[in-house]
Amino acid sequence: MDTDTLICLVERYFAAVDRMDLDGTLECFTPGATFTIATYDTVHRGCDEGIRTMFERLNARYSKVWHGDFDHVVQPPLRIASRFRVENTLADGSVRVKHNCNFFRLDVSGGQPRFDQVFVYMSGDNSLA
Repeated sequence: MDTDTLICLVERYFAAVDRMDLDGTLECFTPGATFTIATYDTVHRGCDEGIRTMFERLNARYSKVWHGDFDHVVQPPLRIASRFRVENTLADGSVRVKHNCNFFRLDVSGGQPRFDQVFVYMSGDNSLA
């Protein structure tokens, strides 16, 4: 995969997260994917198990989420790192701003590129707990 394809996948993933589109978000992962929040020593395993539950909690916790101001570092064919800004809006309208970095490893064995491993380093509280 080339640089543009990797960047498009990452930004498509974050757009689905921001829309709180659970199915669209999970389509970006392999069935056996792992999602590690390294700054909190937390691992979510399996697309339809741990990762689904993690995103269900995120969507229930915030009324709105936004990811943007991306800086991507690409190592084709199957790795990309992304630094970005996060804004999580609570039900009372208050906004928590974070600055995170994700490291993505992809798998293409199913014919379509998907995340097999994600490592997250985040500032502030663990919004994915």
